Amino acid sequence: MKKILAVLLCAMMLLSCTAALAEKVGVAMPTKDLQRWNQDGANMEAMLKEAGYEVDLQYANNDVNTQLTQVQTMVDNDCDVIVIAAIEGSSLGSALESAKAKNIPVIAYDRLLMDSDAVSYYATFDNYKVGTVQGEFVRDALDLDNAEGPFNIEFTAGDPGDNNAGFFFNGAMDVLKPYIESGKLVVPSGQTEFEQVATPTWKTDVAQARAEDILASNYADGTELDAWLCSNDSTALGVTNALEANYVGKWPIITGQDCDIQNTKNMIAGKQAMSVFKDTRTLAAQVVKMVGQILKGEEVEVNDTETYNNNVIVVPSFLCAPVFANADNYQELLVDSGYYTADQLAD
Repeated sequence: MKKILAVLLCAMMLLSCTAALAEKVGVAMPTKDLQRWNQDGANMEAMLKEAGYEVDLQYANNDVNTQLTQVQTMVDNDCDVIVIAAIEGSSLGSALESAKAKNIPVIAYDRLLMDSDAVSYYATFDNYKVGTVQGEFVRDALDLDNAEGPFNIEFTAGDPGDNNAGFFFNGAMDVLKPYIESGKLVVPSGQTEFEQVATPTWKTDVAQARAEDILASNYADGTELDAWLCSNDSTALGVTNALEANYVGKWPIITGQDCDIQNTKNMIAGKQAMSVFKDTRTLAAQVVKMVGQILKGEEVEVNDTETYNNNVIVVPSFLCAPVFANADNYQELLVDSGYYTADQLAD
């Protein structure tokens, strides 16, 4: 009996030691207000736990100071790796310096951490390509290379504190700017610079308020709108809401990004022309792979070592490919793949 008890005690001690040795990964997400961040956090937490890691997942309610405190706590609690989707890319300097002092690797997740050399890696989608896909869709849908025009277009970009927002906007504008310069595309509001069209915190209501102002000032006389290029789905939803309440002309082309549930429903209903699908499962899986490579001392897989300069260093990056989505292929991309259920997209 004593031998059995001794064996059981040793087994319990072994399990306790194994649990104590489990690596801990901190995951800092910006907010639960946007659907995509809930999915990102849930996907990454599940995959990290499945890989055997302890996970500290935190959401900051889009409050910079809250996120700064959360990341600092992850450092103080000796997380082995910290993954951060920043609210503002330049806001976490002191916490990042603390991580660097304790040799804790930091992975920037889908938003580049700026102005710091304490960033080990960056995992994201090809953000410039996202904008390129949106711009090319507008170009092709309006047949700008052949149609006589002119066509009226407006722009709604993302949060100026999000480094990705500039890549999205520039990718689209690099496609469409030649047509604006030639007069084939006309912007009745005159707002074509990123600073003019940006949407703080990507908020739907902020985008909607600005769209309502543009419509009242430039389209109330019956001027027709042909396209509204929106950098993501939350802003596209704001623009759609504004159009439904304040516009009576032919329905314009509206772009988006993320394939949020309501926006996918709008694509099915013909209210939004397209969205760029960024499968958060793919990005989460890549980050989990990178975390494992870091903790095992292996070479970390990256595919871009030139593009993402955070004003201090060029951060080694892994770029996942974005995918075009519309009413014709959403079933295959979103439902058949298990990203959504058919019930989630039902009216």
